[in-house]
Amino acid sequence: ELQTDGNRSGHLQNGELVFDPQGNEEIVRIIAAQLAEIGDQFDKEIKARVVNDLVQHFLNENLSGEEITRCLSEAVEGLARAIPSDMEREKAMLVLAMVLTKKIANTMPSLLQHVFSTTVNYISQRFHNYIARMVSA
Repeated sequence: ELQTDGNRSGHLQNGELVFDPQGNEEIVRIIAAQLAEIGDQFDKEIKARVVNDLVQHFLNENLSGEEITRCLSEAVEGLARAIPSDMEREKAMLVLAMVLTKKIANTMPSLLQHVFSTTVNYISQRFHNYIARMVSA
């Protein structure tokens, strides 16, 4: 039931995560590989200024979690404007959020927990249905 990395295998059913040890593991791996490939392309295009601005927002103790999530969302949406029109917008924004998280954590490792939880909340709020459709397709 546990994967080699300690996580449980699962899938979404009716919007809820359902654990299935014999699930669609291969499908998830294919999706992850595609997202990683897109992420590698985006990684080269994201300017250090965007990452540094987000680092400053995460370091600002006066900002609420909601405000930081809004800043992350604005950064993702701004970067998404430059994506090719043939790429699915939701997929691009999902990957951009993950790449930004990686770049912020690499820039300021002490922010890893904070930026990770913010990104997970952002992805859950914005892309829950999209992820469910990807996994079930």
